[in-house]
Amino acid sequence: MKSYKAPQIRNVVLLSHGGAGKTSLSEAILFNSGAINRLGKVEDGNTTSDYDPDEIKRKISISLSLLPCEWKDTKINLIDTPGYADFVGEVKAGLRVADGAIIVVCAASGMEVGTEQVWRYTEEGAIPRLIFINKMDRDNADFYRTVEQVQNKFGRHCIPIQLPIGSQATFEGVVDLLSLKALTNSEPKDIPASLQEQVDTFREKLVEAVAETNDDLLNKYLEGEEISEEEIGHALQEGTSQGKIVPILTGAALQNVAITPLLDAISAYLPAPLDTGETVATNLLTQQEETLDKSEPALLTALVFKTSTDPYVGKLTYFRVYGGILYSDSQVWNSNKGRAERVGQLYMLRGKAQEPVPQVVAGDIGAVAKLSETNTGDSLCSRDHPLLLPSIEFPRPVFSVAIHPKTKADLDKMGTALSRLVEEDPTLQVHRDLDTVETILSGMGDSHLEVAAERMRRKLGVDVRIEAPKVAYRETIMVPVKAEYKHKKQTGGHGQYGHVFLELEPLSRGSGFEFAERVVGGAVPKNYIPAVEKGVQEALQEGVVAGYPVTDIKVTLYDGSYHAVDSSDMSFKIAGLQAFKKGATQGQPVLLEPIMNIRVIVPDSFMGDTIGDLNTKRAKVLATQPQDGTTAIDAQVPLAEIVRYATELRSLTQGRGSYTVEFSHYQEVPAHIAQKIISESKREEK
Repeated sequence: MKSYKAPQIRNVVLLSHGGAGKTSLSEAILFNSGAINRLGKVEDGNTTSDYDPDEIKRKISISLSLLPCEWKDTKINLIDTPGYADFVGEVKAGLRVADGAIIVVCAASGMEVGTEQVWRYTEEGAIPRLIFINKMDRDNADFYRTVEQVQNKFGRHCIPIQLPIGSQATFEGVVDLLSLKALTNSEPKDIPASLQEQVDTFREKLVEAVAETNDDLLNKYLEGEEISEEEIGHALQEGTSQGKIVPILTGAALQNVAITPLLDAISAYLPAPLDTGETVATNLLTQQEETLDKSEPALLTALVFKTSTDPYVGKLTYFRVYGGILYSDSQVWNSNKGRAERVGQLYMLRGKAQEPVPQVVAGDIGAVAKLSETNTGDSLCSRDHPLLLPSIEFPRPVFSVAIHPKTKADLDKMGTALSRLVEEDPTLQVHRDLDTVETILSGMGDSHLEVAAERMRRKLGVDVRIEAPKVAYRETIMVPVKAEYKHKKQTGGHGQYGHVFLELEPLSRGSGFEFAERVVGGAVPKNYIPAVEKGVQEALQEGVVAGYPVTDIKVTLYDGSYHAVDSSDMSFKIAGLQAFKKGATQGQPVLLEPIMNIRVIVPDSFMGDTIGDLNTKRAKVLATQPQDGTTAIDAQVPLAEIVRYATELRSLTQGRGSYTVEFSHYQEVPAHIAQKIISESKREEK
């Protein structure tokens, strides 16, 4: 591939609901541009972008892929992203470094929840867009119905610039509404007479839409003057870059029909890196923000947007250069870590293929292997002018599993493997739950975590099983009690003697544990009191109801006795432990469960179903707040009831709902549920 300057580059991200055909479209684009010489198919597992074994097995995209190609003196860096909601982190990474987007919509399925979500992401980033209505060759494909759905949802500024010739089995090409030519894969042909009326109608709508974006054109339009094809094209480019117009194109990627007009539209209407808004970075020397000069001679500034592990070259770092030039065999400064990095050979990636390149210029995207300090979201720059670019905002994990090694060898390697996983995918998080003594892996959904576990096995050689995480129950007492225990044992020589009187009383929720003493007259010598407290604290770790830790309790040592020869720290520790267990058994012990504050945001049409579902989970709805077609539901709910809530809410709301959750407090478990928990605990002990 020849060298390109920033004005000739287009960084374009492919977005859609799962199954709309992004990967097939990217394959057709690569084929028509000459980047590949045969068309692969998702079903056959031989596409350029879905090369990972997990993607081939599941027949879905899991990671983003870089797919550069050349078209009419333009380099198009196509970024294919997953459509499945569990892998939204890859979508966010692709959006962060793209200057334009193609939203793919299935002509048969029409508008789907994933389409709405990716549209919202592009709105947040103010990214210029094209819409491509794909699968016009499918049964039930309906271009006009899909356009109406798009316009009803996103607005009338979404305007067709093509009309299909035929549909379903008869689909053979498109009519270009700018040039008024029929474009097919075969010989050029005249516009079918049956389409002429629709062509005239939609051409008029297109002219009206572009005229509204430009005062001069609007005056010509209102005065009835002819607007030329060149004027329409120029206004389309300006309107698309400013978000005032979203051109709609159509085709059939799998049959490779009407793909070259899409390539023309990418080159003509989506902006080059220099045509986008200002890029602002923080100067770490002055702590002031400064606007980047995006030209090539400027100071080097690059952002890492993805990290992966390649079986042949090791750690692979994907980056986009925002200013200056990054050279092979050079040194850069990681401004996030405050460390220098040695850059080896740079690559241009196309799927898993790696083409060595001597440099990556401003506006372009590349990759480098074996950076030791750099992770996703880090900025690379020159040491004497350290600049920090805004990092990538990844969503917080909403689904967790407990992860257990299958063998001792897996246990030894699991920590390192999990660290590598989190380094590759920032939407994964790992922590050790000290209450349940489990390693918890959190992500965006069950499929996300299943894929992570499979990657650990295949890439890192660590075999694990995943289970629902245990709930960190607690125990406490409901009434004050007093308990006595005398530990007396004679074994020949020195015996063991410790005698204590304890007073146990419940505390308010969240108080934890308190220990006090009011021994008088030296009944228990001062030097043995810490041993009593140690015994009590040991007993706290395993309650008398179901073996869960005890909390919200005050223990007071108020009397006892000792033996001048046989008493010892160990004797009083045992006495304290046993006295506590005895008292806890008599103090009407109960189970406590963690209660979470949850905020669920759903479209208004799903509010009733969502509240009804929360009520079945023993939730207490605190408030509802309408906000622009959605409702935020604030509630408190037991953690045990929402272990799989991410999956359940997605099903309940057709994928349109989201939620956040945080710990609130502990409260008593209802008796009928407590009995089930106790029975399960005893069964596990056996």
